[in-house]
Amino acid sequence: MEYRTLGDSDIRVSRVCLGTMTFGSPVGSDAACELIRHAADAGVNFIDTANMYEGYARVAGSAGGVAEEIVGRAIAGRRDEFVVATKLGMKVGPEPWDEFTSAEAIRVQLGRSLERLGTDYVDLYYLHKPDPHTSDQEIVEALGAELSAGRIRAWGVSNYGVEELAGLIAAADTAGVARPAACQPRLNLLDMAALDALVPYCAELGISVIPYQGLAGGLLSGKYRKGQPAPAGSRAAEKPDWVASIDDALQERLDQIARDAAAAGQPMASWALRWLAGLEGVDAVLIGATRAEQVDAAIAAVG
Repeated sequence: MEYRTLGDSDIRVSRVCLGTMTFGSPVGSDAACELIRHAADAGVNFIDTANMYEGYARVAGSAGGVAEEIVGRAIAGRRDEFVVATKLGMKVGPEPWDEFTSAEAIRVQLGRSLERLGTDYVDLYYLHKPDPHTSDQEIVEALGAELSAGRIRAWGVSNYGVEELAGLIAAADTAGVARPAACQPRLNLLDMAALDALVPYCAELGISVIPYQGLAGGLLSGKYRKGQPAPAGSRAAEKPDWVASIDDALQERLDQIARDAAAAGQPMASWALRWLAGLEGVDAVLIGATRAEQVDAAIAAVG
């Protein structure tokens, strides 16, 4: 397994990052813990979760917390072996601090995440979405306080554009707070918008890029085709809203990617992940897995 350093931090992470969005359902607690331990035994030390994650049970505004509790159970007694990333910002309740990233939200949500994870620090704390209601200064000062207190080791952003990220960086520089170590955009062979400006910007500043949706919700695994029923047990079968529907244009693109992968002698999913890992500035690739063999295939492609 190859390891990279997150931004300007001293945090070393595996090039494969195990995502936990499906922990709770369809991946139950016992199976999820086994998946984390299997990944760790193969050299994956980087675990990505969020305060909102609860698997397919997730609805807008529900309380979340399930995936963090599972991660906490899996890493108990082995905390120092893992780099744990979690997030705040999505709506997880009715109170003002249950959405976005005000100083109070950061204080409250981080405390809840730490309790669920069974730890006194998070290695990487993401702002999960931009906050139009809170000044950049308030956000970075709150993060600076958590860095100083040792409750987080580094921070990052997810779903931010260049202008939004630049505003936070300017505020951090003014406040004397460490810059973000990581940026997590949606990026895959079907959605390359982040390559236009965001990824080059992060690469220029030395901010680690950690893409999510690398397989486009499973579309780049080759398991789905236009007009055909989704395989039993697949994401499209169990949570169809989480997978884009396939029209003629999309099927053409998928077929071309499949031909490219076959010409290279690789499975389509491995081709897609290897392409991601080879991009300048990409230091780790986030994968969602429900089975150990999916983790092993990602490691073979990326790690």
